[in-house]
Amino acid sequence: MKTELKHITFSYRTNSGREYDIPLSYQLFGKELFSAPVILVNHALTGNSEVSGERGWWKKLIGNHQVIGTDQYTVLCFNIPGNGYDDFFIDEYEDFTPSDIANIFLKGIEILQIKKLYAIIGGSLGGGIGWEMLVKNPGLAEIFIPIACDFKTHDWLHAQCLVQKFLLNQEDQPLQKARIHAMLCYRTSESLNERFRNKYSQEKQRLESEDWLVYHGNALNERFSLKSYKLMNHLLMNINAEESRLKDIKARIHLVSVNTDLFFPSSEIRMCYHKLKEHKDQVSYHEIQSIHGHDAFLMEYEQLNTIIKNIL
Repeated sequence: MKTELKHITFSYRTNSGREYDIPLSYQLFGKELFSAPVILVNHALTGNSEVSGERGWWKKLIGNHQVIGTDQYTVLCFNIPGNGYDDFFIDEYEDFTPSDIANIFLKGIEILQIKKLYAIIGGSLGGGIGWEMLVKNPGLAEIFIPIACDFKTHDWLHAQCLVQKFLLNQEDQPLQKARIHAMLCYRTSESLNERFRNKYSQEKQRLESEDWLVYHGNALNERFSLKSYKLMNHLLMNINAEESRLKDIKARIHLVSVNTDLFFPSSEIRMCYHKLKEHKDQVSYHEIQSIHGHDAFLMEYEQLNTIIKNIL
C-alpha cells in the first residue's frame, strides 16, 4: 500500500510569537475520508507519515486485516513539520514546542473538515503530542491510546535529551554520537547483553555490540538531517500538557507502558493512571512486558496487537 503525500499550507504563529508558513504534509491509508471512522496516528521521533504499506514503520499493526484495519478505518498521519520527510526543514527549531505541533495538527484536522476522530494513537513523542491535542480539544476523539509516553517530559528524560543536545552541537559526527547515546536509552542493558553476549567480530576488530551501535549511528546520519534531529530532540525535551486539564479529556484513555522503559518509565505512567482514575471512570492501564525497554513498542508486536485489538 503506497499513498500520496498530501499538503495543507497555512500561516501559523508559534506560542513564542514567530510567524511561519507551514506546509503540513500527511498521508491517508485505508477507507476514503468520511466513509469510515478516522484514526489519527502520531509518529515518534524518527518516524514519519508512512505508517503502513511495504515501508510502513508500523506495518505490523496498520494494514488490511491488521489490528488497525485499513479495511475498516481511515488512518491519518501528519508529519511533524520540520522532520524532513517532506523536505521541509526549520532552522530556528527552538521556536516550536509540542504544544505548537498539537496546534498545527488541530489546524490540519480543522482544514480537512474532520469533526471527530474515532481514536488518536501515538507512540513516544507522538503520544505526548496526542496529550497536548486533547488538552486543547477535550472532545476531539472517542479513544486515546498513548503508548510508551506521558503527558509531560520528566526530569530523567529531559536530562537524556540535554546530553543529546550537547552531542548534536558538536562538530565531529554529531548525529552518529547522539544516535549511539539514544540507542542506549531506547534499549536496556539486559537487551544488549542477551543479544550480543560479548561476541567479538574478528573481521571488524571490535565487539558486535559496538558494531551494532556504529551501524545505527551511521544509518541515522544517512536518512536524517541534523536540523531535523535537533528539532525532534527539542520537542521530546519539552512535552508539557497542562496537568490540571487532563481530567477534562472526554476520550476513553488507555495508557500503555513498557515495564523496562528507561525514557518514559512505567512507574510514571502508572502514576498518571492513578491520578486520572480519581476523576475519570473510562481510564485503563496496560503494560508490555519486555527486556528491550522503550523500543519495545516497535518490537513487541504480538503484545501490542492484543492490547489494541481489545480496545478498538
